[in-house]
Amino acid sequence: MTTSQQLVGRRTRRLLGCACLVVWCGAEMSAALAWSLSVNSGSRRLFLHVGNGALSGSSGTLNGTAGRSGPVNLVAVTVPAAQLGNGTPLAMTSDSTQNISLYGDGNNTCPTPASQVMVGAGYRRNSGAANASLTVSSPANLINANGDTIPISQISWTVAAPGSGVPNVIAPGTFNGGTQNLATVPGNTYLENCHTFSYANSDVRAAGTYNGRVTYTLASP
Repeated sequence: MTTSQQLVGRRTRRLLGCACLVVWCGAEMSAALAWSLSVNSGSRRLFLHVGNGALSGSSGTLNGTAGRSGPVNLVAVTVPAAQLGNGTPLAMTSDSTQNISLYGDGNNTCPTPASQVMVGAGYRRNSGAANASLTVSSPANLINANGDTIPISQISWTVAAPGSGVPNVIAPGTFNGGTQNLATVPGNTYLENCHTFSYANSDVRAAGTYNGRVTYTLASP
């Protein structure tokens, strides 16, 4: 579902990660857990990944190479004709292959990446703002080649982090066509969990492939 990015800025620091969502027309995870891990203090740095990306550096450092890497991953669902618009939510698949944490500790955070997208955000500091903010922005609609639309609010996500007892720190939710707050990332902290997406399938739609892109942002003033 996206790139892994690092950026060091002098004033406002901002990282962007993108995710493509596709619905083709013709098991939720109940745990809401996350990993909240310590980062060694140091010069200010943000680290964000959504799906496949590059290692953040050795465990707890966020010392990986600054820049952008990895693909924009795809989350998709095909709606069978017999189920079109019947109101039964459909699980979406992912082309992400990232199951091992990019924090650098080798933890198997997302055991089934074909149905999960790993999202992680880290903020290292020894001065400056106490926290960073993780948000996601989405378009109002998914659109097909004929201009037909599906409201982005038909797509939602749950979160989980197998083996963790830490309460959810990156929020589950439903896309709303605007910018949504997902987490506050304290200084010298790395947050991570797995997102599992679903399509509400609440209305009959015209045949076609509907596309949209959502953007994850990690920023600190």
